[in-house]
Amino acid sequence: MNKMLIVVFTFTLLLIFGGCAYNTEEKHLDRFITAHVNKVEPLTTQANLVYWDASTTGKSEYYDKLSRLQLRISRIYNNPKEYAFVQGIKESGQIRDARLNRQLDKLYYAYLRNQIEPGLLEKLVDADTKIQEKYNTFRGTIDGKKVTMSDIYTIMTTEKDCRKRELAWRASKQVGDVIFEELIQLVKLRNQAARKVGFDNYHTMSIVTGEQDVKELNRIFDELRELTDTPFARMKDELDLILADSYGIAVKDLMPWHYHDPFFQRTPLVYELDLDLYYKNHDVKKLSEIYYAGVGLPVDDILARSDLYDREGKYPHAFSEDVDRSGDVRILCNLQNTERWMETILHELGHAIYSKYHDRSEPWLLREPAHSFTTEAIAMFFGRMSRNSYWMQEMLNLSEKERADIAKVSEKYLAFQQVLFARWAMVMFSFEKQLYADPDQDLNNLWWDLVEKYQLVKKPPGPVDAGWASKLHFTTAPCYYHNYMMGELLASQLHNHIIHNVYKLKSDEGVSYVGQRKLGDYLQSMVFEPGALYHWNDMIERATGQPLTPKYFVEQFVK
Repeated sequence: MNKMLIVVFTFTLLLIFGGCAYNTEEKHLDRFITAHVNKVEPLTTQANLVYWDASTTGKSEYYDKLSRLQLRISRIYNNPKEYAFVQGIKESGQIRDARLNRQLDKLYYAYLRNQIEPGLLEKLVDADTKIQEKYNTFRGTIDGKKVTMSDIYTIMTTEKDCRKRELAWRASKQVGDVIFEELIQLVKLRNQAARKVGFDNYHTMSIVTGEQDVKELNRIFDELRELTDTPFARMKDELDLILADSYGIAVKDLMPWHYHDPFFQRTPLVYELDLDLYYKNHDVKKLSEIYYAGVGLPVDDILARSDLYDREGKYPHAFSEDVDRSGDVRILCNLQNTERWMETILHELGHAIYSKYHDRSEPWLLREPAHSFTTEAIAMFFGRMSRNSYWMQEMLNLSEKERADIAKVSEKYLAFQQVLFARWAMVMFSFEKQLYADPDQDLNNLWWDLVEKYQLVKKPPGPVDAGWASKLHFTTAPCYYHNYMMGELLASQLHNHIIHNVYKLKSDEGVSYVGQRKLGDYLQSMVFEPGALYHWNDMIERATGQPLTPKYFVEQFVK
């Protein structure tokens, strides 16, 4: 590189990153960030480890310890003097350095949503932790016998006896009535906290402090509803005929327990082939390990730290956790050799590799995904593989005939799953908006009104209970569910870009994403390593050439 090019290159870097010399405000902010991270980083790591212990054992002492640690962290962000400093720096407009600016944004929203008087803050943390403990350690019962969620999923995907199905479905909902009253009190506490900092309710605050726009989310969901109304009704009519025939009942008699998921958020495996048959003799853990290694994103270290199988007291679902933002990433699952759990482990490892491959030279505050929905996008991108006929052929060593047989139904499964999930996400998004707008309304009937409207599933006869509260996200990830749908949109956008711009193909026909290091290299450099260095839409535009759009999701799945 000649001297003139070096000068031009250096000047460009100065324009992008604000130069090496900080102004006075930047120096103050840099010192503040250093002191802040020194306080919050060790506490966050400790809290993550305790949450892991609580989730894997169900022991009360870990939940008590978690509550104390979460309170200590919240009190750091609750400090009014520090919030005033951060707010003042932000309003000054003097921060030119890109990394400092992104860290400032992160700090500002974290402090803003925690400007709560100490007594209310303590009540919030305590209520949240107690509900989580109840939820995580609860086991529903069938005829007086305790059952795990894995047991319930097995019954709901295999059992033909309608009474047994109903009992399993109701068992999956029992925790809702157990935590309902405490959850409503928590919702009211969250609203009280949100109003203290100028928001109408907690739902609005969550979206704004998550760097999103309420009107834009409403527009996206309205557009998706219009685009999926007719295709979903057609798909569900076809499904209902198959299900009714399999149970020997009329379509009009189908009830929520006749669908293969407690919330009808996954497509029943009923179209000619049951994909579970292809996984039952394979170790889904081993398959995922081989697959990720093949794309240049090995996960053996992640799996070695993980907790993967069901037992009493353990959290009954699945999650990924970045313990320290320095490489200790792990997942929790309750694996069985089924398509559901193949999808789940691919999904959770998608979260995990996003965290694992952050550039650790970046500041601690930026060593996290650009947004919660961008890590969901990666998880969904990989989770979709479990129903991809070409992926299944290569990973399960299937013949061309077997692949062709799967292909006849896998596209239908994939399309229906995505459209179905969009409809389910509409239920969650609309319900939480109304839950936080008025927690004293008849929520149980509101829930079924939305289920009937968006999912076309009938409300069961008789009095309605609080089964909706059994959806763990109301407790552990409030006002978050819309991010799953945003993640689906981004997953399709990434898929489109990789096919056309990374692989240079005209279509995705025959693409399995098996053994393709180009895939891992692209995601690592363009999505994982930057972490939160860029605003989420800037990251998406840099990675795909355009901001987030529903266009590619619609093209891929809405026929």
